[in-house]
Amino acid sequence: MTTTTLITGGAGFIGSHLTNALLDRGERVICLDNFDSFYDPALKRSNIAQAMKNERFTLVEGDIRDRSVIDGIFKDHAVHTVVHLAARAGVRPSIVSPELYYDVNVRGTLNILEAMKQAGVRRMVFASSSSVYGNNPKVPFSETDAVDNPISPYAATKKACELLCYNYHHLYQFDIFCLRFFTVYGPRQRPEMAIHQFVRHVMEGKEITLFGDGTSRRDYTNIRDILAGILLSMEHLSGFEVLNLGEHTTISLRDLVSAIERHTGVAAKTRFLPAQPGDVEVTYADISKAQRILGYAPAVAIDDGIRDFVQWYRSGR
Repeated sequence: MTTTTLITGGAGFIGSHLTNALLDRGERVICLDNFDSFYDPALKRSNIAQAMKNERFTLVEGDIRDRSVIDGIFKDHAVHTVVHLAARAGVRPSIVSPELYYDVNVRGTLNILEAMKQAGVRRMVFASSSSVYGNNPKVPFSETDAVDNPISPYAATKKACELLCYNYHHLYQFDIFCLRFFTVYGPRQRPEMAIHQFVRHVMEGKEITLFGDGTSRRDYTNIRDILAGILLSMEHLSGFEVLNLGEHTTISLRDLVSAIERHTGVAAKTRFLPAQPGDVEVTYADISKAQRILGYAPAVAIDDGIRDFVQWYRSGR
């Protein structure tokens, strides 16, 4: 049976990859996206250019804060599952505009949940973030760790949304998996994210800015592994779970730059500045729960992922 999935933020980096994967399976996809100017909307339109040619794909241009748009989708389409990716992204910008982040991320998520309740749709995969862990001194980060000390408004909104998701599971028997993504990268990555920005600046001979002393570490997760985790979550969706999706390995900022230099063949021009408010010192995912529940098995090493990203960038994207 052909099912219909509503993907909020479906024209973005992760959403467009998921759109293509579901269409390749013969499923129907409703993409809700407002083509926000946080980065060039033309990039997002390019992301879904191929999908737009598919008769099983429907684009709805609208904002998750507009309840009438969301209600219209559920009225017009027999939605089976919602994959809620739409959000105002970015840790540092959230410190400048906390009200906007609360409005989009929390109120927008509540709108989706309420519309689902009214339409009788009770299956959601929600995109949370490793940022909820803050500067957790215990590594790797486990879903059982306390996450009561977020260090940015963005992180706080993601934690608030996880709590809302649990509310709707408890009150209305929704099946919801909250997936805590660990720094996703790969083709179509947002241009302000570290790997994309560093590759672009190195290739153009521009200086790259590194915050801190270069020893901060991240668990970078390739889009192919994140995509596999989302699809597995849709297959196993039952009850309420919070799940880490990462690679279960870390790389320092300095070593990341070295890998980019190696795969581009260009020496980076670097400038170091003090660490920024809201930045965490390390992210590192304990993925044992996702392995057990989903059969999640990340397979793309960071060096291979950077090599592939550089090849994609050089291809003209």
